[in-house]
Amino acid sequence: MANEPVNTASLSGGEFLTFTLGSEEYGIDILKVQEIRGYDAVTTIANTPKFIKGVINLRGIIVPIVDMRIKFNLGNVTYDPQTVVIILNLASRVVGVVVDGVSDVIALSADQVKAAPQFGATLDTKYIVGLGTINERMLILIDIEKLMNSSEMELVDRIAS
Repeated sequence: MANEPVNTASLSGGEFLTFTLGSEEYGIDILKVQEIRGYDAVTTIANTPKFIKGVINLRGIIVPIVDMRIKFNLGNVTYDPQTVVIILNLASRVVGVVVDGVSDVIALSADQVKAAPQFGATLDTKYIVGLGTINERMLILIDIEKLMNSSEMELVDRIAS
């Protein structure tokens, strides 16, 4: 997985919304982002994995909310005024992801993206497109569609239906 070539064709001239989880900075394809909202109370649903915080009603659409800090095992989770929810419009559903904060939108060319090394148990590298570098910043680029369509996220489908 870590030795697979980076699909730089899809990254050429791509723009990424950057956000923080703990001390790390991540990027997702800006075209998947519908909106950014402050973290609000969610309706919890019994017997869901801990990383699924619950659902919200977003203008008549039931949107499951996934806390990325819990999903990626990043330690203590606290909600403060900087905590935001990124509403994603994916091919098959609308999903919200909770992150520590949103930084900015950056454009990366294919030569600014490198293959991701093995991260061990902290983060499954099959969801990582690569590592983006811009000036002194290093971004972990996530294929958010692949992550949200993974087998452990099937529950999100059931909740949203």
